[in-house]
Amino acid sequence: MFMKTGELDKVVILARGLGTRMRQKDGNIDLNKRQRRVANTGIKALIPIAGRPFLDYILNTLADAGYRRICLVIGPEHHPLRTHYNQTLAKRLHIEYAIQRDPLGTADAVVAAESFVGDDPFLVINSDTYYPLNVLKELKCLQMPGLAVFNQMDLLVHSNIPAERLSRFAIVELNALGYLEKIIEKPDIEILDTRSVPVQISMNCWRFDPMIFSACRSINFSPRGELELPYAVQYAINELDQRFQVVSAKGLVLDLTHRTDIESVRKQLANMQVHL
Repeated sequence: MFMKTGELDKVVILARGLGTRMRQKDGNIDLNKRQRRVANTGIKALIPIAGRPFLDYILNTLADAGYRRICLVIGPEHHPLRTHYNQTLAKRLHIEYAIQRDPLGTADAVVAAESFVGDDPFLVINSDTYYPLNVLKELKCLQMPGLAVFNQMDLLVHSNIPAERLSRFAIVELNALGYLEKIIEKPDIEILDTRSVPVQISMNCWRFDPMIFSACRSINFSPRGELELPYAVQYAINELDQRFQVVSAKGLVLDLTHRTDIESVRKQLANMQVHL
């Protein structure tokens, strides 16, 4: 049995990434000693923002939205992340961990959290993206699987993401009833040029039920050599007849991919009060 609508409180946060782009040194970026040390590890979730790890702000917003149980999908080498949250006294959240042994992609990372999820619906988000509170609330109240879809032009206004980086995210197409019909991961410029403006973009913010695990296990490696979540979603639509409701997302979105992102993130979050 799945949980009733409104009782969704589980979140899977994908924190296994290698942080390759964050580890790239840039002499033009002025980081303090602590930021530089963490950036060198590639663990973006722990990048200090106004004295707190970036992930703290994500967790605080999840708690504000009513989520209570968190599973961080990490690598076996991510001891600093695990140590930090083991030592954090969180009153509003219960934090667990799932180990993704090898960085095989986002679909594989979701499967790593299967025992945490059980038979319940759950949210999946990135550990290096700050999502708007209203979006997290809307996904919590859905009665079926769904995703947040961001308008390209709105992202350019309400995020720190430059235009040239938006092509790194998946684009989506909806059917006549407004459900997700097609998702294309990291489309090339020829595909983007055929889409009407503004393009609709997925920032990897999903509500799933356990059927997604079957889809994740059924896909092949992508051309990039990874088991990617958008491919699993497309499999669920095409082969499992699963529908995904769309939440039109607006509001502040912050991406923490490069060292150049740290200062813009700090400016937006510096005054936020965090209560975990």
